[in-house]
Amino acid sequence: MNSGFVLSIRQAFSQIGRNAAMTLATLFSISAILMILGFFFIVLVNINNISEGAKENFNTIEVKLLDETDKATADAMMDELRNMEGVRSVAFRTKDENLENWKEKWGDAADMLDRLKANPLPNSIIVEIDDLSKAEDTVRAAEAMTGTDTISYAQKTVDKLINFTGLVRVAALILIAVLLIISIVVVSNTIKLTVLAREREITIMKYVGATNWFIRGPFLLEGIIIGIVAAIVSGGLISLAYHYIVQNFGVNIALIISIGFVPEKHLLPNLAVIFLAIGMSIGACGSIISMRRFLDT
Repeated sequence: MNSGFVLSIRQAFSQIGRNAAMTLATLFSISAILMILGFFFIVLVNINNISEGAKENFNTIEVKLLDETDKATADAMMDELRNMEGVRSVAFRTKDENLENWKEKWGDAADMLDRLKANPLPNSIIVEIDDLSKAEDTVRAAEAMTGTDTISYAQKTVDKLINFTGLVRVAALILIAVLLIISIVVVSNTIKLTVLAREREITIMKYVGATNWFIRGPFLLEGIIIGIVAAIVSGGLISLAYHYIVQNFGVNIALIISIGFVPEKHLLPNLAVIFLAIGMSIGACGSIISMRRFLDT
């Protein structure tokens, strides 16, 4: 391994040790910022998941039936719906079939549904629409039928979700930009203290011919190391929090909106990569900024 690089690593760890208090303060600050970023990332991913799930059912109306609605009544309702203009097909789906569909959608997380003591889902009639302009008429007709409990139709929900997702995305991007700037400033100020303490040494090194990158190396690595550790700490805490939420509230959320959380195995690895990239970038940028006044750029 290159001797200069090894020396830079040793000096970076030495500097971290000499400024332990400021290093810890910076570490906690970056970790807190990354956790906030992670929270918004998780919210956005799950909102997008809900939105896409609703879009898949955009042309489908689910007529949920009362528990006391018998099959004969359901058949009569289906015949009436089938004869309405704009309806492509009508099918009866039992509560057990609805539960199986949920399990299929949830994939690896479907084992959480096994905790249910009883199937809470109703029997339902699935109406596919081929003319969306007639959908509202179909919904009103189904609501007026005897035996209907509630109607699930995604059009209004999708419109609201698209608008809400757009607002959340813009707000999140603005907040992320502000938090990244703050974190870079925090790292820059921390490393600047180390640079000031070694200002005379840096000046001597420049006089004897040390290159800017030879001098900058340990400080750059110091920032990157702090960023990596902060990413590991914050990523671990976010992962534990998301696992707890999915395990304890996943079923309840899905009962309300019919769509579960994004599975942990799909979300958390991507989050870990993002955290490491952001943490290292924050550390590197903070270090470079802190050295600008001492070295030619």
